[in-house]
Amino acid sequence: MAQLIVRFLVGGAIVSAFALLADLLHPKGFAGLFAAAPSVALATLTLTVAAEGPRYAAIEARSMIAGEVAFIAYAVGCTYCLGVRHTRSMPTAVLLLALWGAVALGLYTAVLL
Repeated sequence: MAQLIVRFLVGGAIVSAFALLADLLHPKGFAGLFAAAPSVALATLTLTVAAEGPRYAAIEARSMIAGEVAFIAYAVGCTYCLGVRHTRSMPTAVLLLALWGAVALGLYTAVLL
């Protein structure tokens, strides 16, 4: 229960700090990049270092980076299909999740195993 409270407080503080940074940046569309994912990742890594140690947190950080690379492939694929090819959004988003999974699995087997 104590770990849950600490997680809540650390996560809330980091999310608030990134929200403040996002509020100071212009244009607001760019500022949204700093609103959620980085703060959650930093909170998670902070708590992982405290609970499991830096060696385990390093493995978690590499996993986060692999997931981000896979997400970039997904985002580029969506941008291309929706913006250039003008495909329908729902089928495109759902089908490109397979691309995300393939890239993530490939990076996992090639780099993280």
